[in-house]
Amino acid sequence: MLKKALFLDRDGVINHDPGDYTKSLSEFILLEGVIEAMKSWVDAGYKIVIITNQGGLDKGLYPRENVEAMHQYLQGKCITSGFEILDFYYCPHHTEYSGKCLCRKPGSLMIERAMHKHGIDPNQSVMFGDKQRDIEAAEKAGVRGFVVEINKGVPLYDSSFVNG
Repeated sequence: MLKKALFLDRDGVINHDPGDYTKSLSEFILLEGVIEAMKSWVDAGYKIVIITNQGGLDKGLYPRENVEAMHQYLQGKCITSGFEILDFYYCPHHTEYSGKCLCRKPGSLMIERAMHKHGIDPNQSVMFGDKQRDIEAAEKAGVRGFVVEINKGVPLYDSSFVNG
């Protein structure tokens, strides 16, 4: 049986987006209510997958270890709250440095990889992002996408996101 998933952009949806890059764990500030909101989706039967562009890696602004540390911190907060994030996908490329790649949103490769690896049904899944490129990536993968206001966080589970 295929799983249903909540795909989430990271910066501006889970943690505060300062307007440039979140470069280190000290800058990684979770948005108010985001852990509770993610748990509401898990309680409704969804797996959570993070899908994030991290072009600052290509630009040399921070190392991969910093991205991994932020993801480990987030996972720890989730585990403490009784659930886990299924997987983290990030694109280290930036078009100005590496040219066009398939994984950078609005490309859908990260979402497609997650669906293939974890047996996720796109028709039962949802993505929240704070930019139109997040929604384009989701829709290319057959997932329903919703734009949320930057730094307002993940909405609580509501069946209208899925059935509406």
